[in-house]
Amino acid sequence: QVQLVESGGGLVQAGGSLRLSCAASGRTFTNYAMAWFRQAPGKEREFVAALNWSGLSTYYADSMKGRFTISRDNAKNTAYLQMNSLKPEDTAIYYCASGRGPFYSGSDYSRTTGYNYWGQGTQVTVSS
Repeated sequence: QVQLVESGGGLVQAGGSLRLSCAASGRTFTNYAMAWFRQAPGKEREFVAALNWSGLSTYYADSMKGRFTISRDNAKNTAYLQMNSLKPEDTAIYYCASGRGPFYSGSDYSRTTGYNYWGQGTQVTVSS
């Protein structure tokens, strides 16, 4: 059974930083790309960042470029999202997701349909 467990969320002031972790189990971690999405109240789930199986190819939503960094430690079966210069509009539940293979085809990385397993989410709240 595949499980993704996020941690590291919390309350932070604007301009602050948080590091989210996503611990994966149940299948060979290195066989799959990973990603982070987020969902704010009343809004659709949106793409944040993704990376392929090795971590050498990374993808970001435009609004996160330069502030967020996605990475993975394949020895620990864990993906990370380092978030810096946080803004109140970053407030959301952050979800990690496991892809359908080691690589992405086209822009599949940004679509929720590109993933078949999801974590339960971790709340990030940025105060102004």
